[in-house]
Amino acid sequence: MGLLSLAIWLPVVSGVLLLMLGREHQANAARWMALLAAIAGLAVTLPLISGFDNGTAAMQFSENLPWIERFNIHYHLGVDGISMWFVPLTAFITVIVVVAAWEVITERAHQYLGAFLILSGLMIGVFCALDGMLFYVFFEATLIPMYIIIGVWGGPRRVYAAFKFFLYTLAGSLLMLIALLYLYTKSGGSFDILTWHKLPLAMDAQTLLFFAFFAAFSVKVPMWPVHTWLPDAHVEAPTGGSVVLAAIMLKLGAYGFLRFSMPIAPDAAHHWSWFIIALSLIAVVYIGLVALVQTDMKKLVAYSSIAHMGFVTLGFFIYNELGISGGIVQMISHGFVSGAMFLCIGVLYDRVHSREIADYGGVVNTMPKFAALALFFAMANCGLPATGGFVGEWMVILGTVKFDFWLGAIAATALVFGAAYTLWMYKRVYFGAIGNDHVRELKDVNAREFSMLAVLAAATLFMGVYPKPFTDVMHASVTELLKHVAVSKIH
Repeated sequence: MGLLSLAIWLPVVSGVLLLMLGREHQANAARWMALLAAIAGLAVTLPLISGFDNGTAAMQFSENLPWIERFNIHYHLGVDGISMWFVPLTAFITVIVVVAAWEVITERAHQYLGAFLILSGLMIGVFCALDGMLFYVFFEATLIPMYIIIGVWGGPRRVYAAFKFFLYTLAGSLLMLIALLYLYTKSGGSFDILTWHKLPLAMDAQTLLFFAFFAAFSVKVPMWPVHTWLPDAHVEAPTGGSVVLAAIMLKLGAYGFLRFSMPIAPDAAHHWSWFIIALSLIAVVYIGLVALVQTDMKKLVAYSSIAHMGFVTLGFFIYNELGISGGIVQMISHGFVSGAMFLCIGVLYDRVHSREIADYGGVVNTMPKFAALALFFAMANCGLPATGGFVGEWMVILGTVKFDFWLGAIAATALVFGAAYTLWMYKRVYFGAIGNDHVRELKDVNAREFSMLAVLAAATLFMGVYPKPFTDVMHASVTELLKHVAVSKIH
């Protein structure tokens, strides 16, 4: 069994075993089993980092077995510089989520943790799949555990939020399925994504394919105006659900643009790049203003996620290496920073049972250690230099300025809005006199909470100070992608 198969199936099988064997009264055993499975899942992904060859754009660690032979569907896996980092990132976030749930989830803990392990494996499958149908199966299957996580362990409006999340993402994906079937017939019966990259297509076909993929991926990112499911899903989801949703699930859509939209329909992607750039800039500026007026901390961070993902899609469609690499770096750093922001809100919510900014004030007086960590993540969310949040945004802004100075200037305003809503929230929640008795009784973070936030802080700092390991891995693949999309496919 190859490394990628292990990375996918180890958490999935562990999750299924947890669901089957777990019992209500054995919550502690379920937690330890989930933690061991998550750590083993992370350990399996580490050889990918050490064994990855930065000098080639070819797919590495490939596995290719026939799956449904009648339709020429293969179990075909592989990673390149664009997808490699997301495999360990997903496994790493899964460990954090299991630790985060340790004392908080008391009801049906084995089912909760099992759902996360299964979700982790399926998301890694999306990043590794090189067969169109396999990609689609993984892409859709991720909806089921997340739907259950929001619907069962969520807040008071959890069923509404879970349905909205499911219907929005499913509706977009059905158009993608039609696009995949069209490519299958056009390529003479192949679901191989790399074969599709070389397929000559007329402009009309490319435009239709581009918008079919756009429907699936833009909802997942989510781009403005199909973003409305995300704040609802975040507010109602349990803390772990919010962390995985922000850190990994939103990246599936952005990754789809690089793996499908741009290489398969390069002429249409060029032609319509202005459309994506416009939507991205609206997300960056308008959603930043929407975040400013939020009274619920989780909603504020959810809107800030949409604004940050606007940077990612902007970087991809300005067609230069700084932009695309910056977009990928932003995806990875956003995984650390937004995950940490939601964990911080979870720490407060577990104690006070409120996410309203007005219910806090002066938290720094009772929780100094926690306030220091939360300040670090708030700064990273604003894009402070020497944090991971800065590197990706800076690269995207530089790339955009190269592409068009005025678009770059508009994109740069996001840093101002980001600082405004993040620091204003921090000021109202943490600084000043103690707001009320709830805050007066708060206890500082325990060892479990401190360790998971400290690990994320270390990752964010490392990425901000030394982003070279991340950018080196993606360099060859991004250069190859840019070469590929520069050549017309219209014959």
